[in-house]
Amino acid sequence: MRFDIPEQKKLTFEMVIPIRWGDMDAMGHVNNTIYFRYLESLRIEWFRSIDCLPDPGGVGPVIINAFCSFIRQLEYPGEVLARHYAGAMGRSTIDTYATLERTDRPGEVYASGGATVVWTDFKAQKSVPLPDSIRALLA
Repeated sequence: MRFDIPEQKKLTFEMVIPIRWGDMDAMGHVNNTIYFRYLESLRIEWFRSIDCLPDPGGVGPVIINAFCSFIRQLEYPGEVLARHYAGAMGRSTIDTYATLERTDRPGEVYASGGATVVWTDFKAQKSVPLPDSIRALLA
């Protein structure tokens, strides 16, 4: 099953990630688990860029689901241009999306993915409303 990224989304962050030799598997292409690591790195760097890292003693983002559609094989050597998008917001959730391209093949998507992020009070283990600052940033 392939998941499509919605048209209505907002570009929030992008970064370049080097493809490492160790990212490849026995088939000579980047292992499927590494795509999820690229998506995670992108998401964490976006949170860092908006000064919103999780605080185990407070509140912050938790991933409640994640998906990735593998479109083309990434191979070493190269660099990945990772783009992060925000989509629909709920009371305590944000739908996030990403695309992965090679920097030497701009516009050619190699993978697309996403995750639903829920704002959580870590001690209470309950969802809480998204902070107004995040809402304003994504409006």
